[in-house]
Amino acid sequence: MNKRFPEGFLWGGATAANQLEGGYNLGGKGLSTADMIPFIPKEERNGDNSVHVTSEQFKEAYLSDSERVYPKRWGVDFYHHYKEDIALFAEMGFKTFRLSISWARIFPNGEGEPNEEGLAFYDRVFDELLKYDIEPLVTLSHYEMPVSLVEKYNGWIDRHLIDLFTTFSETVFKRYRNKVKYWLTFNEINAIALAPYNAGGMINDRFEDIDKAKYQALHHQFVASAIAVKQCREINPDAQIGCMLARLETYPETANPKDVLKTLKEEQMNFFYTDVQVRGYYPNFIKSYFKEHDIVIEMTEEDEKILLENTVDFISFSYYMSLVESAGPHGERAPGNLFSGLKNPYLKSSEWGWQIDSIGLRVTLNKLYDRYQLPLFIVENGLGAIDKIDENGNIEDDYRIDYLQEHLVQIREAINEGVEVMGYTSWGPIDIISVSTSEVSKRYGFIYVDVDDYGNGSFERKKKKSFNWYKEVIESNGEIL
Repeated sequence: MNKRFPEGFLWGGATAANQLEGGYNLGGKGLSTADMIPFIPKEERNGDNSVHVTSEQFKEAYLSDSERVYPKRWGVDFYHHYKEDIALFAEMGFKTFRLSISWARIFPNGEGEPNEEGLAFYDRVFDELLKYDIEPLVTLSHYEMPVSLVEKYNGWIDRHLIDLFTTFSETVFKRYRNKVKYWLTFNEINAIALAPYNAGGMINDRFEDIDKAKYQALHHQFVASAIAVKQCREINPDAQIGCMLARLETYPETANPKDVLKTLKEEQMNFFYTDVQVRGYYPNFIKSYFKEHDIVIEMTEEDEKILLENTVDFISFSYYMSLVESAGPHGERAPGNLFSGLKNPYLKSSEWGWQIDSIGLRVTLNKLYDRYQLPLFIVENGLGAIDKIDENGNIEDDYRIDYLQEHLVQIREAINEGVEVMGYTSWGPIDIISVSTSEVSKRYGFIYVDVDDYGNGSFERKKKKSFNWYKEVIESNGEIL
């Protein structure tokens, strides 16, 4: 068995502008949908309400005297610390760094003329990365959009957003064509199914039937994604552009054929999103699902042509846990990254109840490669935990090292089985604001940031034990695992 990863393997870390940057009211940036999501203390949470915003909450977010705090507005202040942070990434040996461009920083109102201050900010970030030979891996849309597009168009339900988004994508493709080789269109595009506001700018209580509306909004995102693929290839033929899926590896609870069938249906619904972006058309199983649930998608012949002719170069995905499903009565459910499944008695769980399954990543790599035969890129994988500074001033996060080591070993096994894997970017290399709970106390990074859930702290950066461990992994190209 080859213990080293392939030459040119893209080691790095992954972030999102709304969870990292801060500077929400600086450099001409407009408010984004993420800026309107409050931190809700654990004792006040009701399921996943932290990723859903009601019309009342949306209105309250504009008020200067609101009692809520909005952590994604300050993030971990990468806006002012980017040089320091990138130097730390370079010290770890990063080959790539995944980040997103905030649409509201480039087009504060989602339309009109681009904001030069915003464009110049990303120029500086990319230049700093390239100074250390770190390739930017850039997501166009990562759980945020200008709030004005929610107010004016109700988010992605309006077809007009296709034109607005592709104006944004064309602007950044042209601006950074000599600086960015790797692009992703929509982060975890399937998240719109459970979090229409977070992923699509759609406030649930504004729709008679949000479940039907979200599929029309998704179609508009599919078309916008395909047009962006076309733009990217025309503007920079040397670039590569991929899709991004929240991968949900799902097991049947038992060998009962009904459980197996239920699991098949769940997996099909997960693969639906990549089927459209990789194969270029809606699969028959989703057409059957739409018919059964009385869902009608407004789709033009031109839409179908665009989807078919502009499929992606590679598939990227997030993987945090596996799920279990059953056709029978539901037992105890285990929480996850927006999605949840039945509790698996064979797995350990994180502090947040997410079940840890490194072998499931190997399974999912094989399934995806068998289905599509396209290069794969794991662009999110990591462990959220409460990290504490000990009496010696150190952060001994062995639990994070164990989690990542187990997953990286399974990636190596999949590569040795013939799966083509481009790279791995851990989520997130520095502590950032959680997408699902808007808290920073659920920490993922190799780098600790001194800030709490209410924005209090020095924002000072500090290396954790995992920092040097990951550095050694990259230096050895995985051989020490």
